[in-house]
Amino acid sequence: MTGPERSDDNGPMSRHLERKAHYPRRRLLRLLLRGLIHAALATLTRFEVEGRENVPRTGPLLVAGNHFHFIDPVALIRAIPRPLEFVGGLRMPFAPRFVTFLPRLWGYYAVKRGTPSREALRAAEDVLRQGGAIGIFPEGGSWATVLRPPRGGAAFLATRTGALIVPVGLDGLPEIFPSLRRLRRAKVTIRIGAPIGPFTAEGKGREHRAALDRIGDEILRAVSCLIPPERRGHYSDDPALREAAKKVEHYPWDDAPEV
Repeated sequence: MTGPERSDDNGPMSRHLERKAHYPRRRLLRLLLRGLIHAALATLTRFEVEGRENVPRTGPLLVAGNHFHFIDPVALIRAIPRPLEFVGGLRMPFAPRFVTFLPRLWGYYAVKRGTPSREALRAAEDVLRQGGAIGIFPEGGSWATVLRPPRGGAAFLATRTGALIVPVGLDGLPEIFPSLRRLRRAKVTIRIGAPIGPFTAEGKGREHRAALDRIGDEILRAVSCLIPPERRGHYSDDPALREAAKKVEHYPWDDAPEV
């Protein structure tokens, strides 16, 4: 995923952004959904949050987590004490059909993976410029349970807006449903790290893209410190684990962009 073309903050893009996204939105509905999420996770899992004090209470914020399971956004809603908007894929190929209505009920900015998705990123940028919080999964999808290299969206938004990034490690979510089938509650731990950033990316063209790639790597390295070593994949200190992770690093939508 690449970002929209750059523009001066006082130019046409800014005028477009001013009327693009309202924040916060769907307040009553989301209050109800948040309550249901709290109750469901308390009932079905042993849910713990570490480091909630690391979340800045005000100011533009990107909440960046690893993405190993379709339920990850629900865990962020439960763990982060701020109204969250999300940037996510238009299609949900790794989620059961009976739950795909939930992200749309909450509302999110849908990107067509494998394409620039300028409209969604501009909306997210607008939320950040209003001092809002955006949940984002830099890997761009949940097709594996080890960390993979980042796509460009998180770094792009961070450098465009000066937002801080809070790294979040999500651990145990893929075990929820297998555990329930065994009549057990999975242990789910959400670890929230200290904020990093703000970041800037200088240069143009390939130089600018390389700077975004370095920032994306820094974001996911911070996330990797918050999950078990065997899940760190591309960012593992173990050469054997890094080599094994290469088998799942290919981005599925490079070959077949979402339409």
